[in-house]
Amino acid sequence: MIERYADLAADVLAATPRLGLVRLVAVDGPAGSGKTTISARIASALRANGADVAELHTDDLLDGWSDIAAFWPRLEQWVLAPMRSGKPGRYRRYDWHRARFAEEWHSLRVPDVLVVDGVTSAREAAVPYLSFSVFVVADRDLRLSRGIERDGEGLRQEWVRWMASEDRHFAADATADRADVVVDGAPDLSHDPEREFVLLCQRRT
Repeated sequence: MIERYADLAADVLAATPRLGLVRLVAVDGPAGSGKTTISARIASALRANGADVAELHTDDLLDGWSDIAAFWPRLEQWVLAPMRSGKPGRYRRYDWHRARFAEEWHSLRVPDVLVVDGVTSAREAAVPYLSFSVFVVADRDLRLSRGIERDGEGLRQEWVRWMASEDRHFAADATADRADVVVDGAPDLSHDPEREFVLLCQRRT
């Protein structure tokens, strides 16, 4: 089913803020599924609806390839806890080339909507703070080929290990079963990808 990002944005803005006065939107799903592209389009549609939107990518908070889930305390301490109290967040970005966190802190203002994009961003621990969650899916081989195209053949084994960790996490967490919408990250249906997406499942009424 083809749906409009504008309508999804309206659903987000109609939802109750649960992170203080902020509506937290998580765009989750396995690596290479298209989360970053879809989250950017959601943010754009929200801004077109007049919302002040901040975006955060959990790749910036990971401590390397082994950190598929353990970044959560950094997200909680640096961003979620301050925003629950109405205060700006801040975070340090992981430098993937130097394999360490940069010294510089990046500020994150208190917005109307915070869109967090990344693997495990809609995990069970996030549920009390989420106003809306999106789970993005795509074929496994396509996801791997996207990753190798982006990161290079030399990181194939890192991708394979990462994908195995994803399988274990999503099986245990049942993230997709809780998501408000499940979106096709590589659809065959003809549509306008800048304004529309292909909906696979919707649980929000």
